[in-house]
Amino acid sequence: MAKVHPHLFASSTSPKQEVFTLWMKSLILGSNGCAAFDSNGQIIYRVDNYDQKCSNLVHVMDFTGKLLFTIVKKKFSVLGLWEGYRSTGEAFNKEKPGFRVRKLMGIRMILGIFRGRSYYNVVVRLNKNQPCEYIMENHISKVLCRISDNIGGLVAEVKRKITTSGVVLGEDVLTMVVEPHIDHSLIMALVVVFGLTHHRL
Repeated sequence: MAKVHPHLFASSTSPKQEVFTLWMKSLILGSNGCAAFDSNGQIIYRVDNYDQKCSNLVHVMDFTGKLLFTIVKKKFSVLGLWEGYRSTGEAFNKEKPGFRVRKLMGIRMILGIFRGRSYYNVVVRLNKNQPCEYIMENHISKVLCRISDNIGGLVAEVKRKITTSGVVLGEDVLTMVVEPHIDHSLIMALVVVFGLTHHRL
């Protein structure tokens, strides 16, 4: 009998650019959520909010249902504050979040309003000694979400999926491109936050 090797338990980073397909629908009938597929069509990540949309507590799982991130919307935040807790199994560490997403205020927010964009400050590795920052924004019309580092370098982006023949697929079918050496599961969690803030999930 052939031995089955689970395909997901490798590293969540890659030395090359990776492209995923996002289906902004739950795999469970009548539920809310999304699923991410790799270039081979295998389910990699999934989110199921069941009967709730824009929930304040969302779980990002792998294809087996193993919990990877728990995303929590913090109460009493005027502009919205989301925190992501990385899981090591079935529970998550409530002591300190692995990342925090907050809508940017000030001149950048004002400029964004005139440009039809919104900007979010992302701080990752809050549970480490040297956290790093990203900027997440809804970008131009062809790019729904762009994540860049603090010097403007591209980290990941999400856009409408286009077939090889040039057909633009429906609004629920997206392409997520992740640059080399970036944690795919983290980007998936940030994209979920983006979907929640824009009422897509």
